[in-house]
Amino acid sequence: MGLLIPGTRPHLHKSGKGVSSRCVFLLCISSFFFGVLLVNRFLSVRDSVVTLKEGFPPKELNSGDSLPSVKCRRNKERDILSRVSQTHNVIMELDKTISSLEMELAAARAAKADNGEEKRGSEPSYDRPKLFFVMGIITGFSSRKRRDSVRETWMPNGENLKKLEKEKGIIIRFVIGQSASPGGVLDRAIDAEEAEHKDFLRLNHVEGYHELSTKTQIYFSTAAAKWDADFYVKVDDDVHVNLGIVGSILARHRSKPRIYVGCMKSGPVLAQKGVKYHEPEYWKFGEEGNKYFRHATGQIYAISKDLATYISINRGILHRFANEDVSLGSWFIGLDVEHIDDRSLCCGTPPDCEWKSQAGNLCGASFDWSCSGVCKSVERMEEVHQRCGEGDGAIWHTSF
Repeated sequence: MGLLIPGTRPHLHKSGKGVSSRCVFLLCISSFFFGVLLVNRFLSVRDSVVTLKEGFPPKELNSGDSLPSVKCRRNKERDILSRVSQTHNVIMELDKTISSLEMELAAARAAKADNGEEKRGSEPSYDRPKLFFVMGIITGFSSRKRRDSVRETWMPNGENLKKLEKEKGIIIRFVIGQSASPGGVLDRAIDAEEAEHKDFLRLNHVEGYHELSTKTQIYFSTAAAKWDADFYVKVDDDVHVNLGIVGSILARHRSKPRIYVGCMKSGPVLAQKGVKYHEPEYWKFGEEGNKYFRHATGQIYAISKDLATYISINRGILHRFANEDVSLGSWFIGLDVEHIDDRSLCCGTPPDCEWKSQAGNLCGASFDWSCSGVCKSVERMEEVHQRCGEGDGAIWHTSF
């Protein structure tokens, strides 16, 4: 616009208006397109914010990207993450396998050393068949009649003992060590009995009542090296057992790595000398009158493979208390072990187990607390078996 000269009037268009219609039209069109541009820009920013919230990294917000291409990249990233996760799981499984093999190797070497079989360059064999459980019946030189009462009742013998191993993966053996005079009359008697029944596991251990904790350690070490099983069971030779029920109990915990199964108790620590189950190290358990920590009663209990291997590897530094069941429980204190308190493993003899059987609650094991086993087991084992047994064919028809 030029300067106004005094005395003159500004030039007017033909329309008589200050601004032409064409200018107004062009201004409207420009405003419209400018508005569209602003709206598109706003929508683009909003979509970017939403995308960021959904987890897309900023580098994916290229102006030329379409929604399908972004989704495609997102799916690829998920696939990569899935593969990484799978690889991690495989590595973890390999690590567990290596650890397991190392534990088995150490256990086998320890057991061989105990039995005087360690040879230079020898390695344990890993082609052993996989078994369900090994049951060791702890016995002594003077217990021939007890063993016979077990053979005649709940324990299969002869060809059925072999069949039990092949069809059910269950090993049962009487566990005994050596006499103080190797090769003497006691050892020869066991050799003859073994030749007849073939149901013994001999340990490189000198028998003695006050050596039960050591015998337990050697049993688990030897059994773990000899047989590859999910569980290892210890039972006394004056206890009645229903194998099918015991198998069903263990099968429920087969997928767990460190299992300790039995009737858990916490009895008093006996400080008085001369009494049965006297604990010379009573002072370690606090003031007089205190109780032991929870542990399975010694008549029967089971531990998983990892725990049997742990005992084998660390046997040299595992402390042994006067009572074998207390010793076993102490070895698991501080470990990540699941204690399974199953009361069907400590039923009484008739009528207790008989009542439970009639109610449909068959017992896994029966004994008398007053005798720490079946009282007068040689005479009464048959009666207990008849009144409280699961039936001679139960083990063959039970699926684990």
